[in-house]
Amino acid sequence: MSRSLVSMSRRLLSVDKASNWRCYCSSSPPKETLFVGGLSWSVDEKSMKDAFSSFGEVTEVRIMYDKETGRSRGFGFVKFSKGGDARSAKDAMDGKEFVGRPLRISFAHDKVRGVPVVVPHIRHV
Repeated sequence: MSRSLVSMSRRLLSVDKASNWRCYCSSSPPKETLFVGGLSWSVDEKSMKDAFSSFGEVTEVRIMYDKETGRSRGFGFVKFSKGGDARSAKDAMDGKEFVGRPLRISFAHDKVRGVPVVVPHIRHV
């Protein structure tokens, strides 16, 4: 870690020790990828792409499957070519029913491997 980053972290931590806050030191979430939770087991990539294509160009759809059973784990990801299209899709589809179940949609976060994520939590003194 660079000295300037360590110095900045120390200054931020010493600003107000009585405050309760968290600092996530990771890259910002990609604004064009959505996490889609609450999927029915019968949903496939094609039906998901069809549902989200009305908001813009969908470049990738991934549904996560259980390795042992091969059944959907109930969530997936939709990637748009433009962040504005992803925002529109999130606003319109979050909480809406899709194949009998309400969707939970948020912006996806990068999966960080091998890099520690610093999350200091300061308690009230």
